[in-house]
Amino acid sequence: MLTVITFIGFTTFVAFYAWFKLRKDNLDSSDGYFLGGRSLTGIVIAGSMFLTNISTEHLIGMNGSSYKNGFIIIGWEVTSALALVVAALYFIPKYLKMGLTTIPEYLERRFDGTTRSLVALFLMVSFVVTLLPIVLYTGAINLESIFNISEVLEVSKSQGLWITVVVIGVIGSFYAIFGGLKAVAVSDTINGYGLLIGGMLIPIIALFSIGDGNILTGLEKVYEHAPEKFNVVGAKDSVMPFGVLFTGLIINQLYFWGMNQTIIQRAFGAKNLKEAQKGLLFTGVLKIFVPLIIVLPGVIGFYYFGDSMYGNQDYIYPALIKKVLPVGLVGFFAAVVMGAVLSTFNSVLNSAATIFSIDVYKRHINKNAAEKKLVRVGKSTSSILAVFAILAAPLVAGAPDGLYQLLQQLNGIFFIPIASIILAGFFLKNISATAAKAALFFGLSFYIITTFILKVNIHFIHIWGIEFVLNMVIMFVVSHYYPRKTFTDKAEALKVDMKSWKYAYHLSAALVIITIGIYIILGRQ
Repeated sequence: MLTVITFIGFTTFVAFYAWFKLRKDNLDSSDGYFLGGRSLTGIVIAGSMFLTNISTEHLIGMNGSSYKNGFIIIGWEVTSALALVVAALYFIPKYLKMGLTTIPEYLERRFDGTTRSLVALFLMVSFVVTLLPIVLYTGAINLESIFNISEVLEVSKSQGLWITVVVIGVIGSFYAIFGGLKAVAVSDTINGYGLLIGGMLIPIIALFSIGDGNILTGLEKVYEHAPEKFNVVGAKDSVMPFGVLFTGLIINQLYFWGMNQTIIQRAFGAKNLKEAQKGLLFTGVLKIFVPLIIVLPGVIGFYYFGDSMYGNQDYIYPALIKKVLPVGLVGFFAAVVMGAVLSTFNSVLNSAATIFSIDVYKRHINKNAAEKKLVRVGKSTSSILAVFAILAAPLVAGAPDGLYQLLQQLNGIFFIPIASIILAGFFLKNISATAAKAALFFGLSFYIITTFILKVNIHFIHIWGIEFVLNMVIMFVVSHYYPRKTFTDKAEALKVDMKSWKYAYHLSAALVIITIGIYIILGRQ
């Protein structure tokens, strides 16, 4: 009963706080609904980015993967800091100078309207097919395990998961549909602090118990039990070989943190460049520490359970929560988990609504649509996508290498082709619109064929790197025969102050040094 009370209490507090902060805001304009009125501060941006990124696919999926594979998977996290440095110093000044609302909007200015529409379509499909179902399903695993919903309702475990998916989907939809980006960002900030506190409690309490009152002794025991789990340099046949850090992973990270609508939309909503850079770099700091929440607990799980759960690695984190947390804190942490699910779910819905309203509806269906109409269309889009995501969620069950690995494999279908043309747009001025479209379709086909049809015996992250190089070659060749016709990118009047944060380069340098240091220190294990 105490678990349920603390769960309801924290969830209600977050909802009330979000309503209180938004009660006087104008959510009828597109800037107000989709970009939070361009009023977000660095702390809010960092909190929202962090929680949009860290959801149950990390808590469940990455801890499940680290339980089985060890610390080698921190490459997904700590290298994010390097990409956030590039995003803060290079990408966001360019985006804010152009006054963008969506990433596809940039592609129309650089290439053409068809490229913008294609990428908008790709993004919409990727949201529904990959991210949303996995977020919902991993959230359902956690909440079903904590509250034993199937037992309480006297239904099968699969039915309990299905019911939980529907409930989470409906609640998340309300946040995104009625509050817009600012509601998402404000609730994310509170849930973000909750996730940091709750997430850190798991390893701290576990190590305290293992070490008989001494956390460092506990860590030493966990290390001595399986020292190989602490090595960050993955072998060639591992789930994350060290070599992938220098091939496809770097492209994926640059895309995710510098070109991904769901993430970068928070920085688009910044009150000025200074706050946007703060937000991105503060997120980089959080990403350095996040393995303590989403990697270390999995290794601690191996100490407790051995390899007994290798066949169900995605259930290790809920098992650890129930083992180490006092009853009074289980409800609080369940509420934090719920917040993490809702954060990613409603953030993606808001981004999808933004893309459809601005990049599809206004351009192709109703060019003279009023601001209120665009907001209504965005809300309708969120509702429809939420239904599709709920229906698709059970289909991701039983991923052989875990749900996090499945998510990354699916993301590659869309991320790498889009990253290729955006990077070409910024750095290669002669690449034409025809070449960009050719690379989009080639990249999409190449990855699906090599990864899911032929199942080539090359790690899928290496395939990302190969695909990126081939995309570039194709764009050079096609541009030679179908050259770029326009050489003047459109410019917009500045919508925010473009003065940089004076400590941006200092913090950037620190993040780079710390990231390299982590690999030097833990690579010796």
